[in-house]
Amino acid sequence: MTDLLDAAIELPPRTGAAQQLFVLLHGVGNEPGSLMPLAGALREIFPSSAIVAPRGFSPFDSGPGGRQWFSVRGIDEENRPARVAAIMPRVIAMVRAAQEKWKVPPIATALGGFSQGAIVSLEAIQAEDGLGGRVMAFGGRYATLPDVAPRWTTIHLLHGDADRVMPVRHAQMAMHHLASLNGDVTIDIAHGVGHELHPALIERAVDRLQSRIPIRYWQRAFGGST
Repeated sequence: MTDLLDAAIELPPRTGAAQQLFVLLHGVGNEPGSLMPLAGALREIFPSSAIVAPRGFSPFDSGPGGRQWFSVRGIDEENRPARVAAIMPRVIAMVRAAQEKWKVPPIATALGGFSQGAIVSLEAIQAEDGLGGRVMAFGGRYATLPDVAPRWTTIHLLHGDADRVMPVRHAQMAMHHLASLNGDVTIDIAHGVGHELHPALIERAVDRLQSRIPIRYWQRAFGGST
């Protein structure tokens, strides 16, 4: 389990047993510490949560330091899906290991990722719908837009409209595509924000977690399909 998590940051609940679990995935060339602003905001609002921020699976191969979940050397639209798919079994095992350690079920688990970490989070849910109840994708995209929307997971897309690394059109396309598939998805775009884990986006993500009731709960309450 330790090898799967390789958690450079692991924050236990402030009191008692964990009621929620956040698994946070950093961007390419970064370290888990880059996610501390997000981790701190989540812990403030959800004090009964456990927060795990693992290190990327390998050293960043296109720069002087940091980690990566998959290599971006020579990456393009054609080879990106295969690179992401290759790490999915390990990503899923990592999330399952964290759930087992903290005794938190998938429905009370949220995946949060920035940039490459957002790609990994989104694709993990496509690989295993219901792996987590929520995904917070900051400045990310899908490797491939899905054919079917997640049934058991709510997707929150958060992006800056001045992002030159991962243009906001990727989030907008994902929003429209998932909505057309009857997916449970939200989007928040911050004006003038670039490719960064900006405080405005973090604040919006926390608000979405607090206020957005998943559509599946409404459907169940009113006798609709689940």
